Amino acid sequence: SVRAGETHTHIIIIIIIMDCGCDCADFAQPNAILFNILSRGEFSYKRVPQTCHCEKRRRVCLQTPSETCALASDVLVKTVYFMKNLPAFQQLPPKDQLKLLQNCWTPLFILGLAQDRVHFQVDESAAPSMLKRILLSGQESAGADSEQPTLAGVQTLKSCINKFWSLDLSPKEYAYLKGTVIFNPDVPDLKASLFVEGLQYEAQQALKEVLVPLYPQDGGRFARILLTASTLKSITPSLITELFFRPVIGDAQILDLLADMLFSR
Repeated sequence: SVRAGETHTHIIIIIIIMDCGCDCADFAQPNAILFNILSRGEFSYKRVPQTCHCEKRRRVCLQTPSETCALASDVLVKTVYFMKNLPAFQQLPPKDQLKLLQNCWTPLFILGLAQDRVHFQVDESAAPSMLKRILLSGQESAGADSEQPTLAGVQTLKSCINKFWSLDLSPKEYAYLKGTVIFNPDVPDLKASLFVEGLQYEAQQALKEVLVPLYPQDGGRFARILLTASTLKSITPSLITELFFRPVIGDAQILDLLADMLFSR
């Protein structure tokens, strides 16, 4: 009974300590009495580094979800509509269309946010208590693959969008840049990879040509556009889904919805 009482006391102490502040806090100092108590017997805990990264891991949510999710949904619909109405895209086998959609919907959506000048703000989400995390650990494991929006992730997304705003792309530049993103021959298992490679080359050449009359004195703009487009890879589909669409689609899979939109008549 003494052992059971000690175990119960230890668990309560751990929960209280870990709930009192920063999850990264180095509460287990080697010379601390509490640390020695918790480290006795069968209880052994890893020390947490003193460097705190809570700023990076802080969970956030949209400040105005109803308004922002509506704008995001509109951008997503226009994104899929743009893809399915490209004649060259329609010539591809349906399986290739689906693979390209799965690969490029996130960067295309971000380009849509930039083109439509969508502004959004986030607030910090209330973190669940340690006790709640322990009690719900089984249920949470099912959704472990989903990336909860963090302040660092949103800052990266906003930085990416701001770079495109600084370029001030014209509608034609956006259109041809989207073409270079859609027709990616490096997507695995494409049946028409050579055809897709040719389409990407044509989109790149069209983007180059449209820049000549618009920016005759700026020979480096094409390279800057492609360099900025490379930052789109740093944003994960999971972040976009959880931030903008999870409040709308619930437990549905975003790729299933995108496929339905792509192949609907």
